[in-house]
Amino acid sequence: MASKVEKAYQLAKERYAELGVDTESAIQTYLETPVTFNAWQLDDDAGFLKVERGSGGGVMATGNYPGRARNAEELMRDAKKVFSLVPGTHKLSVQSKQIATDKDGVDLDNIEKEYYQPYVDWAKENGYGLDFNPSCSGHPMAGTGFTLASADEGIRKFWVTHFRKASEIAEYLGESVGMQCITNYWIPDGYKDYPADMYAPRVHLEKSLDEIFDRPRRLEYNIDTLESKLFGIGMEAYTVGSHEFYMGYAIRHGIPLCLDAGHFHISEDLSNKISALMLSCKELLLHVTRPMRWDSDHVVAFDDTTQAILNEIVRNHWLDRVHIGTDYFDASINRVAAGVLGLRNTGKCFLRALLEPTEAIRQAEREGNYSKRLVMLEESKTLPFNAVWDYVCEKEGLPVGMAWFQEVEQYEKDVQSKRG
Repeated sequence: MASKVEKAYQLAKERYAELGVDTESAIQTYLETPVTFNAWQLDDDAGFLKVERGSGGGVMATGNYPGRARNAEELMRDAKKVFSLVPGTHKLSVQSKQIATDKDGVDLDNIEKEYYQPYVDWAKENGYGLDFNPSCSGHPMAGTGFTLASADEGIRKFWVTHFRKASEIAEYLGESVGMQCITNYWIPDGYKDYPADMYAPRVHLEKSLDEIFDRPRRLEYNIDTLESKLFGIGMEAYTVGSHEFYMGYAIRHGIPLCLDAGHFHISEDLSNKISALMLSCKELLLHVTRPMRWDSDHVVAFDDTTQAILNEIVRNHWLDRVHIGTDYFDASINRVAAGVLGLRNTGKCFLRALLEPTEAIRQAEREGNYSKRLVMLEESKTLPFNAVWDYVCEKEGLPVGMAWFQEVEQYEKDVQSKRG
């Protein structure tokens, strides 16, 4: 006997079919397309290196909710719980400072692939993919506010070594897991107040990047991407790695850009940038997040901004060229709950984009019937999308509606609350 969820889905399926939308095809595409979750939501961007914490980095997780992952084992356990409550194909984006070893003397300039082997074993066992990120925040060698853009040759050499090692490790992760790894480069370098020389740090950064990329790279296993930022904590006036800097470098060197939804002015439309960049970039990485007044990386909401980003990708059939990832962290609430909610909201926007009657809307546009285009765009917002989402959850054996939160509360009671 069909459940209420399945009955609602059958009605929605008929409604979408009238508009030329195949819900089964949309569901299959959604379930097969990897979406990456950022591991730093689970450890408050702290990492597990046994080195002194530095003050530099331009990023901060706020709040002191109990239960933070204190080591790689706890992080992987939490991530598995997150993934168990979200339908789809999952990847975990790991930072280089989230090492999975108790070995002393490990710092960012001497990391090796064996320090991440537990992540590989975990991903292969559970059918997950892995992405990677060099770590610049909260490290003593970032204390001056500069890493790859430093005028100090010793500081710059430390970070060049780290980034080269991170890229090599990422190739190992992709090869071992059997799913291409995406490695993202973000550096916080900049000034709190207005500098007299904005050019020199960018010369240093370009030189560092040239040195990092001056090696044979196995692109079938890993691709490196460059992420810009408007500003960070302690770098409010000037960020070396601006959008214009990385866009120019990426296009000249054929390296994908990472677009973070929180790294632009709040009046800018990120979805509008995608089609412009796709003319010059072979691939892009997305960091889906929710800025609030500034780049505060709040939990992704099911909102118009996120929907517009996913619509732009799906409408242009760019799922093979644009990699979907998240980037948010909130230490004021349960971290697993934040992980599940942000991923589910990203997934909802993705599935809803796949269900849009895009061809019919574009036909009206091609005919110059902009009244019909506007009406169809507005009416499509209230199509029975949620019936399809609930069906996907039930079909995959996952909780429907808010039922997932009960599992998170039980997990907090059984696991997270015992972490001291």
